[in-house]
Amino acid sequence: MGKPTGFMEYKREKGKEEAPLKRIKNWGEYATKLTDDALQKQGARCMDCGTPFCHMGIEIRGATTGCPINNLIPEWNDLVYKGKWQEALERLSMTNNFPEFTGRVCPAPCEGSCTLAISDPAVSIKSIERTIIDKGFENGWVTPRIPTARTGKKIAIIGSGPAGLASADELNQAGHSVTIYERADRAGGLLMYGIPNMKLEKEVVERRIHLLQQEGIDFILNTEVGIAISVDDLKSNFDAVILCIGAQKQRKLHLKGSESKGVHLAMDYLSSTTKSLLDSNFADGQFINTKGKDVIVIGGGDTGADCVATAIRQNCRSVVQFGKHPQLPASRAEDNQWPTDPNIFKLEYAYEEANAKFGKDPREYLIQTKEIVSDKYGSLKELHTIHMEKVLGEDGFYFFKEIPGTEKIWPAQFVFVAIGFEGPETNLAQQFGINVVNKKISASTKNYATNVEGIFTAGDARRGQSLIVWAIKEGQEVAKRIDEYVSKTPVISP
Repeated sequence: MGKPTGFMEYKREKGKEEAPLKRIKNWGEYATKLTDDALQKQGARCMDCGTPFCHMGIEIRGATTGCPINNLIPEWNDLVYKGKWQEALERLSMTNNFPEFTGRVCPAPCEGSCTLAISDPAVSIKSIERTIIDKGFENGWVTPRIPTARTGKKIAIIGSGPAGLASADELNQAGHSVTIYERADRAGGLLMYGIPNMKLEKEVVERRIHLLQQEGIDFILNTEVGIAISVDDLKSNFDAVILCIGAQKQRKLHLKGSESKGVHLAMDYLSSTTKSLLDSNFADGQFINTKGKDVIVIGGGDTGADCVATAIRQNCRSVVQFGKHPQLPASRAEDNQWPTDPNIFKLEYAYEEANAKFGKDPREYLIQTKEIVSDKYGSLKELHTIHMEKVLGEDGFYFFKEIPGTEKIWPAQFVFVAIGFEGPETNLAQQFGINVVNKKISASTKNYATNVEGIFTAGDARRGQSLIVWAIKEGQEVAKRIDEYVSKTPVISP
């Protein structure tokens, strides 16, 4: 590395963030870039560790460790330190189709497995990655890569999320003709409508979509396969089909009163908000408006946090987020040692904003909703809850036990359910005749092929709800298998 002692000389810095009370007044990205000088120092912190765990990309105890797409992190850190930004972009682009997405919304398991993180704050990998690609676009280094020859093979991809886009990018560069079908009115899948604008501005998504179109990929929007176009037509007109439809079937509450007016699934709330913002800057009124209302979010994950941040920007009267698990520890637990991703307490952007506006963290831990109560008109009125404790049973497994006397009534006019996703919607798989096992489209990582000839799958539809980097990785891998399937001489490297 260019600065062997950099990790001892410089402290970690991350991208600057707009002050919470200021940023909640707009819908723009709250995180900005560091200066070039600051980022060169951050690159210098990469410590020539010999074995860079940051890019190994494996799962340990079900948690991602390192970068699944095997980004060459130490190499482009060193190039950034030396001020060689264009070369850093070339290195980054070798492994990552869409660093502008991962550099903004990936939870960065690479930083959790950074060797420096054993004793000090990790290298600011995510901030460096984002800046490399943004500089690439700003300086005109990112230009359309139009294949010089076409193979004559045609591939259809259903779904334009990160898995679909990554497979399309790889197959297009191999010379195959690629068509992406998307049922929404804009391409991008959850990148477009599932992630709020303040985390990922949609101009960033549209910029990449436009580049892929320039490179020869066809996008057919507002078209639901199985309804607007039959699966038989698709099978007869294309040499292979990939289902990258995600795991968008949301888990519902099964509680008394859960059908009350004002109870919504989280993604319905987030997607309608983003669509109205993009369509009319909210002038059309086609969104769920929490202004002046008491909001409760059920579910302690990132989607729930996004609901909190969205409600705050809508000027809700109050917001609380319920989670069934205990508060995470401030430092790694004994069973969460490096290089696994640190499962520790963090004050994410939404919670910083709630703290600033309401003077408290909105999260409630170890809480169970017992009943949802509506008024005589069927509109949501309140939630009844009880607190729990996590107890180790005689069989060695933990269970949750209610604590008598901790019952509480919470006023609410809106509840957003963010308790995860069951898996992909299965109607399309059924039309293709594809096996669905354990609520996932069945296909192995060996060839990503389903039980139906010529039909493949990748991303959350195959593996279940996961990280954006896993979706990109699966898109890359399924592209290799399809290239082998349709070609006498495969182009994409194994």
